[in-house]
Amino acid sequence: MKKYIFPALAIAAMMVSCNNSAPKMDEQPAADASTTGMKIAYVEVDSLMTQYTFAKDYSVTLEKKSNNARNTLNQKGNALQAAVNNFQQKLNNNGFQSREQAASVQNAIQRQQNDLQALQARLENELASETAKFNEALRDSLNNFLKAYNKDKKYDIILSKVGDNILFADKKFDITQDIINGLNKRYKPAAAKKADEKKTDEKKDEKK
Repeated sequence: MKKYIFPALAIAAMMVSCNNSAPKMDEQPAADASTTGMKIAYVEVDSLMTQYTFAKDYSVTLEKKSNNARNTLNQKGNALQAAVNNFQQKLNNNGFQSREQAASVQNAIQRQQNDLQALQARLENELASETAKFNEALRDSLNNFLKAYNKDKKYDIILSKVGDNILFADKKFDITQDIINGLNKRYKPAAAKKADEKKTDEKKDEKK
């Protein structure tokens, strides 16, 4: 949920204005990028996620895993509901030969429900683990690229812009497309990496 911070900023600005109507002689002006020569840039994370091929490929993988898990749980859930309905119907129609038989079926349904809950927890954990793996890989990929990229650019600060976490930034500081182009140029899908590794191995075998 977004928190609106504009009113708080406005109140803070009014308080500063009232308390500091006249500058004090011993105060120094705040340093800015123009006076210090600091180089600043920012990257639009939303654009990065939708245009970086690695992020797009992994998003498709995660979506498939999520859909498969959902379908599996739905099938198991429908089977459980059918068993419950069948049990209730037989119970209402005195379809069981004894209480022991009814209790046995009821216990089986309970085990089926427990198995479904365990399966749901396992699939959720697997998806969460895969998502964390993706986030870590994305972060490492970006950090490694920025280290190489910044050897020439020499930015002092590169910010990540997500939603409205940066209230204002001049577009001249936006290096998003440059970063995306560089990342995509370096990125090789898993299939391409395996092909390159196979070629390298074949060349090594030829030299032996």
